[in-house]
Amino acid sequence: MIVNEAWSIDEGEARVSALFEKTFGAVPQAVHSAPGRVNVIGEHTDYNGGYALPMALPHRTYAAVTKRDDRVVRLVSAQEAGVREVNLDDVDRYDSDNPVEGWPAYVVGVAWALEQQGKPKMPGMDVAIDSCVPFGAGLSSSAALECAVAAAWDSFMAQEDDWTPLLASDEGRSELVQACIAAENHIAGAPTGGMDQAASLRCKEGHVILLDSKDFSLRHIPFDLASAGLEMLVVDTRAPHKLADGQYAKRRATCEASAKKLGVEYLADLDYNVDMSELTEVERMRTRHVITEIARTLDFAELLESGELTGERLEKLGNLMTESHESLRVDYEVTCPELDAVVTTALEHGAIGARMTGGGFGGSAIALVPVEKVDDVMTAVEARFAQEGFNEPHFLHAVPSAPAN
Repeated sequence: MIVNEAWSIDEGEARVSALFEKTFGAVPQAVHSAPGRVNVIGEHTDYNGGYALPMALPHRTYAAVTKRDDRVVRLVSAQEAGVREVNLDDVDRYDSDNPVEGWPAYVVGVAWALEQQGKPKMPGMDVAIDSCVPFGAGLSSSAALECAVAAAWDSFMAQEDDWTPLLASDEGRSELVQACIAAENHIAGAPTGGMDQAASLRCKEGHVILLDSKDFSLRHIPFDLASAGLEMLVVDTRAPHKLADGQYAKRRATCEASAKKLGVEYLADLDYNVDMSELTEVERMRTRHVITEIARTLDFAELLESGELTGERLEKLGNLMTESHESLRVDYEVTCPELDAVVTTALEHGAIGARMTGGGFGGSAIALVPVEKVDDVMTAVEARFAQEGFNEPHFLHAVPSAPAN
């Protein structure tokens, strides 16, 4: 059984510093890191102006960095051989004649976006990347990368007289969130909605955030699973998970078309019982998921804030998670056999609730499980995957963790 344990901060910093020194022949000036995230509930609501309830994972992406005197960014990753090089003066949108190829787009795109916000020219830097956030697992490895380098650029610029440190305040972190969203949307070409970046930069240890994607306001809600004898188990199905392959964008476009037909800016602006007769069947399905998912997310947050995670309240929380998965399976059509197998198997072996998390089409599922039943669930899921001929699943233990620094 494969369990992807999170590195300690010291281990992550040591790993990435060693890679930097081996590649660039010097000790880095600084190391920054940012977490992946798991979304507890509220899927495909962010780009529809709705609510989501993510938390930061203990699994982080680490960036060892040294400031340069020019505009060149040299990049190396432990996950790839060789050194990439990009001049910030050459960075252009993903749909231009000269897009940035591959993962460096998530890095240099942040500098481009900060400059688009009207901030001063960013310096070049040498950067080494290492990460224990599983790639392709729907746990936001891309946002963790963006937010780690955003922290680096902010720290470099904080040494200048005309720069107010952004990491030092939630307002500043919100600016970094917007830059990271723009980097992913316009330079990397992935039309994500912003929940991932908000979680990575603005979450708080021991809490989930209730994020209003319309104005990016949020509130922190305590989520102390351990004291309730519970664990949030993450199952990385290791089925393919790609947000830039067209399916995610297609869902988003359908939602935008539905909102336009119904005369609202976002589907989140609709009443729960809105008349959807003028929509196509597919548009009705997508809209129904968004409306009901927003309601589930708000109900989930209210239950968390109203008392302990026990008894009927805990049962309701689990039901909301499972209902969310069913909506994502039937109305949004973003699950896959692996994700469905995790959910059904986990529920059969003691999980209180379970659902896919992230964009779907592969990636991960989560299960809220009493601690004493976690091993049973993991064993059963592993056996089910072997029986079905799926890739061997990987497991992560999700604990609400600290934001980018």
